[in-house]
Amino acid sequence: MIYTHKHPALLIMGIIMLSLGVLADFSLMDSVIKYLHIQKYFGEIVSLSYFFGGIAVVVGLWHLFAEHKIGHLDYYLSSVAGATFILFIAMIVRWFIAPLVAVWSKSLGPIMGAKYLHEVLGLNYIVLGILTGIIVVNFFKVPAWAENGVRLSRLGLKTGVVLLGTLYSLAELQQLGSLSILMVGFFVLGSVGLVLWMASRRKISNSMGGVLSAGMGVCGVSATVAAAPVVQAKSVEIAYTIGTILLWGVGCMFLFPIVGNILDLGYVQFGAWAGTGILNSAQVAGAALAYQPDGIETLKVAEIFNITRVLVLPIIVVWLAVWYVKREEDAPDVNVAKVAFQKFPIFVLGFLLMFALSSTGIFSPAHHYKGKYFDNNIPAEKLLTADAVATLKTELDKVQVAAQKESLNRLIENKKVMSIEDDDNLRGLVNAKILSQKANHILKQAHKSVRHTAKKIKKFRQFITWLFAFGLVGLGMQITFASIKQAGGQPLVIGGVVGTLKAVLSLIVVLLFVRETI
Repeated sequence: MIYTHKHPALLIMGIIMLSLGVLADFSLMDSVIKYLHIQKYFGEIVSLSYFFGGIAVVVGLWHLFAEHKIGHLDYYLSSVAGATFILFIAMIVRWFIAPLVAVWSKSLGPIMGAKYLHEVLGLNYIVLGILTGIIVVNFFKVPAWAENGVRLSRLGLKTGVVLLGTLYSLAELQQLGSLSILMVGFFVLGSVGLVLWMASRRKISNSMGGVLSAGMGVCGVSATVAAAPVVQAKSVEIAYTIGTILLWGVGCMFLFPIVGNILDLGYVQFGAWAGTGILNSAQVAGAALAYQPDGIETLKVAEIFNITRVLVLPIIVVWLAVWYVKREEDAPDVNVAKVAFQKFPIFVLGFLLMFALSSTGIFSPAHHYKGKYFDNNIPAEKLLTADAVATLKTELDKVQVAAQKESLNRLIENKKVMSIEDDDNLRGLVNAKILSQKANHILKQAHKSVRHTAKKIKKFRQFITWLFAFGLVGLGMQITFASIKQAGGQPLVIGGVVGTLKAVLSLIVVLLFVRETI
């Protein structure tokens, strides 16, 4: 069979990509970049458009004019069209559609503390990419010339999960209180087990139950993507799980702060509850900031609990691998350990290897958190200017909290943030919005000067972003309305029940055992 189609689509996409690079590189789309606030993507737009556009043009010419024969060259190069199709859509979504949605959302004003509509609904490039893929396959169909390459989306997701291991390190365990480990361990393992049990009782497929248990039990979308290949989840099952997580997270962002205020929870209590009961990391942060907009104590505690869940992910993946093999083999004399070893996905070992390497400090200092670390040994040009110091001095009397005032005084005196504690206090001062916009900007710049991100981690983050964008757009192209209808609403029911139980029970534990220190 000859897979390559003599079609101009790949060549056309390559020309469009190159045109985007030229427009950005020669400042011909500056007004668009400014309107969408995508200056941070400028480097990506130029470099990725040139690189992948060039590849697409060269291979597109081969597709159109060469003679194609059965063989490896035909098979592998035929996939370039589909891969470019997915990547092209991912570029448009990340660089233009998602920022446009953010601009429209911000024009409506904040609807929840400092949160805008697109943030509350989770309308980022990931979700919009999946939706775009679903629209393509259901309303326009995946073109025949792209079908072979669309299958590569799974490879993108697996590679992204491997690189996720670089963002965490064992040093973070030192920051975790014993209570956070016990609480998260209990509720993660309990949620995973409960979903698996309910799925078996309701006759849901093992793959659906497995991927839903990871998403609802661990850390949302990342866990879903990591567990999907282990249990051989179908695209529609991954979509169901992600949809359930996002719907649940949106509701929690609104309900948790309300309940927290009714019960008059302390900042540590609420952070522990949000970090345990809400699944998606962004929505955990959103609820914490909504509860305490004038500081970061709540956010810090919520992040501690959230990172604990992430560190449990490899354990859950191993559990699901063994569980799935045992269920799928369906034979009383099967050697589960042997089969699990044979079928255990290599990409998970890659994640564990990258995690181990990250813990040695090879990518970033060992005490980093997602590649970020505190270091105030900064060059003179990053110290506060005399004008900045004068601005902060004039607004010093606005600060009433003693700890924040002392940190601000030290910043003024030394022209740089002197400690992690001072940095936390000044971030809280920015969140409180009691200083002028100019003063807050100065504090934000001072924070960026001492909070460094390792260059290697920056690269890994960029790779992860694009691998997930590529993989999830392709995932969306494998989800049809017919398959969603066939799957029924059972995953939403199970997710709702387990999510509610986790939220209620974790709240009870917080009320009984969590005080204002961990």
